[in-house]
Amino acid sequence: MKLARSIGVTALAALFAGLVTACSSNPQLEGNLGIKDAPDWVNKGTQVLNDKGGHLIHGVGMAPAMNDFSLQQSTADDRARAEVARVLNSFMHVVSQDYTASAGTGQDQQSEQSMSRQIQNITDQNVSGARILTHWPNPKDGSLWSVAELDLNQVKDMVANSKDMNTAFRDYFAAHADNLFDSMPKGDKK
Repeated sequence: MKLARSIGVTALAALFAGLVTACSSNPQLEGNLGIKDAPDWVNKGTQVLNDKGGHLIHGVGMAPAMNDFSLQQSTADDRARAEVARVLNSFMHVVSQDYTASAGTGQDQQSEQSMSRQIQNITDQNVSGARILTHWPNPKDGSLWSVAELDLNQVKDMVANSKDMNTAFRDYFAAHADNLFDSMPKGDKK
């Protein structure tokens, strides 16, 4: 039984790795962009990190040159948060799939839809709380880059305090989120 569960967790981690890679397929945000004089976070793009600061998701967004700087900055910030949302949504999906498999529940369609809505609400709430760390204006083309950060602890707190969330899923998330996050492909340590 433990071997089957271990194989299941490994398979889900591999699936998640593929999802994270797919989430980063936007050509303007792929890692190793090689933009000369750009900060490392610009060239590395969206990634997950495990460092002294915790388990982090960094989303990188870019807005092209615009006449309105305020609009350009909010566009870059929104795109950075959207990158965080894609990674977080994929992570939450993997956790829910792992929970369903480990619980051995043949959840009916209505129950799965309810959990899916709850997970989407958690994702939306967390992304709105993702903080913008910094910006970088590219002097060569006038584009503006933003990086947003979301800490897994924030997500864990939100799940733990969600009154609508399935209690068994909340408990499962609290017990396994860190391990599943640790199995994700990581960027360089800070």
